[in-house]
Amino acid sequence: MSVKITRAQFFFAATAVAALTLSACGGTADKAAETTEGGVQVVKVAASPSPHAEILQFIDDNLAAEAGIDLEIIEYSDYVIPNEVLVSGEVDANFFQTLPYLEEQGPKLGLKGTAGKGVHLEPLGLYSAKVKDVKELKDGAVIGIIADTVNQARALRLLESEGFVELPKSGDVNIHTVKKLKNFEWREVEGAQLVRSLQDVDAAVINGNYAQEGGLSFNKDAIVGEPTENNPASNLLVWRTEDDGVEKIQKLEQLLHSDEVREFIEKTWTDGSVIPVF
Repeated sequence: MSVKITRAQFFFAATAVAALTLSACGGTADKAAETTEGGVQVVKVAASPSPHAEILQFIDDNLAAEAGIDLEIIEYSDYVIPNEVLVSGEVDANFFQTLPYLEEQGPKLGLKGTAGKGVHLEPLGLYSAKVKDVKELKDGAVIGIIADTVNQARALRLLESEGFVELPKSGDVNIHTVKKLKNFEWREVEGAQLVRSLQDVDAAVINGNYAQEGGLSFNKDAIVGEPTENNPASNLLVWRTEDDGVEKIQKLEQLLHSDEVREFIEKTWTDGSVIPVF
C-alpha cells in the first residue's frame, strides 16, 4: 500500500496523532498490535515517490509476503518530513536519502539513525529547456540549484567539473563559499520545484528522483551528468539506531539487496537515471 502525503497533511495528521497519544495507555502493547496482522509484520516506510516508493512497491507485490512482512509505504515529496516522522516513531524506516545527507541532517533533528547498505544511485544532472550543450550558456546565465546544503554541495561539485566554480579548500561548500569562474547568477530552488523552474532559468542542477518525477531522462535530457563510479551518494534504508536488530527492518534491508530488486532496477530505469550499487 502506498500513500502520498503533503506537508500540510503531515502537520494536521501529526496534531491528531499527538492528541490520540495523550489519551492512550499501554503504548508498547498497542504498537505491537498495530505492527502485526495475522503473523505478518507491518513495516511502515517513508519514501520519495520515485524511484524509492516504486522499488518498495515491487518488493511489497513480489517478495514481502514470503519474508513475512507487509509494507506500508508513505510517500513524501520533500527531504525533511521523512526524517521527522522517523524521529517521532510514526514510521519504522525511511528510504529517500544518502549517507552524507543523514550525517548532516540527523543531528539537527535529534535523529540517531542507522544507515543500511547502498541500494541505488540517482546521478545528478544539469538540465536545460533552452540549450543543448553546456558551452551554449551565455554570460549572465541563470543557474538553478537545490536549496538544501548537502545536495547543493553535491551539485556544486558537478558544476566545478565543468569549470563554473572553484570549491573552497576547506569548510562548507555552498553558493556563498565557492568562487565563480564564469559570469552567471544563482537561483536557489526547493528540490521538488527544480523541474518546474526550468522555464525560468537557463539551466538547473537537478537530483535524479526529482528529474524522474518531472519526466526527465538522465541519458536523454541531461546536458552534463555527475560520474557514477565511486560515487558516495547512494540511496539507502535508514532506521532508528535503537531499532538495530529489529527483525522486520532487517528483512526489508535484505530484500532491498536481493537479485530480484537489482533486476527490477536495471529493467525499469534503462536510461541510467537509477543504477543499482550492490
